[in-house]
Amino acid sequence: MAKLIYSAITSLDGYVADEKGNFDWAAPDEEVHRFVNDLERPIGTYLYGRRMYEVMVFWETGNTLPDQPPVARDFAEIWQAADKIVFSKTLEEASSARTRIERGFDAAAIRELKSSAERDLTVGGPDLAAQAIRAGLVDEYQLFLTPIVVGGGKRALPDDVRAELELLEERRFENGTVYLRYRTRPTT
Repeated sequence: MAKLIYSAITSLDGYVADEKGNFDWAAPDEEVHRFVNDLERPIGTYLYGRRMYEVMVFWETGNTLPDQPPVARDFAEIWQAADKIVFSKTLEEASSARTRIERGFDAAAIRELKSSAERDLTVGGPDLAAQAIRAGLVDEYQLFLTPIVVGGGKRALPDDVRAELELLEERRFENGTVYLRYRTRPTT
């Protein structure tokens, strides 16, 4: 069975975007980006909400831009190779290959996808991730804590959920970012 992984780059105080919607402070440097690429390489399917998809679709052509460093071109190729499912009531059509649109989040369908997938899946964006977390679908959390406090904005994790986690891995990067990988503990 494939795992569903929630991966997010957050401020130290737990936000993926500040109160103005900015997340430029979350851009990974080359060392972090290489590490992210290695985490993403085995992923078979990305689950996105519309807003996160609109940010990530840049990578559909990101490797063709002449000023992109090799680590960014590598990520673009990884992203293009994976399937994408976008959950949106308003998006009319996908602007990337290997992408389908679903009108609503269906926990049973995601459970089925996990059980039949040969490769792991990730859920991107805090709103869609919150739905998956509430449904008990997230098996693993990969959090990158950046050395900044933004004081408010879009929370990385939902407020109304309790989950017991087990720390599997940690790593500190030269720029002060800390990676934490947790597994969800089964409830008894």
